[in-house]
Amino acid sequence: MKKSFLALLVASCLLSGCGVLASGLSNMDPTALATAANTAMTALSISDEQIAQLSAQSVAYMDSVNKVDKGAYDARLRKLMAKVKTVDGMPINLKVYKTNEVNAFACGDGSIRVYSGLMDVMDDAELMAVIGHEIGHVIHKDTKNAMKKTYMAYAARIALGSTGSVLGQLSTSVLGDVAQSYLNAQYSQKQEFAADENGFQFAIDQGYSPYSMYNSLIKLMKLNGEKGNTPSGTQTAFSSHPATQERAARMKAAADAYKK
Repeated sequence: MKKSFLALLVASCLLSGCGVLASGLSNMDPTALATAANTAMTALSISDEQIAQLSAQSVAYMDSVNKVDKGAYDARLRKLMAKVKTVDGMPINLKVYKTNEVNAFACGDGSIRVYSGLMDVMDDAELMAVIGHEIGHVIHKDTKNAMKKTYMAYAARIALGSTGSVLGQLSTSVLGDVAQSYLNAQYSQKQEFAADENGFQFAIDQGYSPYSMYNSLIKLMKLNGEKGNTPSGTQTAFSSHPATQERAARMKAAADAYKK
């Protein structure tokens, strides 16, 4: 059994890039080792139902540490999303975080969180395209894979922390760690293209211009250039893997073709 624990931990370390030395594994606390192995096993075989449960816990944590808007931002989002009842079959759960950050995310439990900073810079059509993009990552199971990697990395961190006080710190901040890892997930070119296409169609389905996705990408590119610093949140997702220019060009071509 111990060998299987070690194998799982080594695999999780390889995935997360933690670089645990073989000599260090033998010094780990057995209880922590078992906990880490069980976490890794959960990640390897994680189901859609478990994703929903883990997402709900992480989103609840995010809700607790962010200021949730109850005014004009919330009213605008709910009006825009009035006809959208589910995300990948899960009942929709909407909230707006009151912050200047330009960001949004959707989760496998039906949660959609939009940051007021994003709402400030996007018109309704562009905002719906961005939300559709985030929903696309859920529909295409990108978020499931991101959560799986997050838990594999967490298993490795449990192991690393088992030789000192870090273990206790991890046990009290796991939800924050998971939430941040989830928000900072990087997607492949193929995944981003597919999510863009979902945002493109989502905006059209809600009655907006076929250029909504294209316009949102152009606006995010301009924001990044104007600020002249490293973007965060949604801006990061929209400015990498692949370059936003290429993605914008694809969405413009799709919109041009749609209008013919």
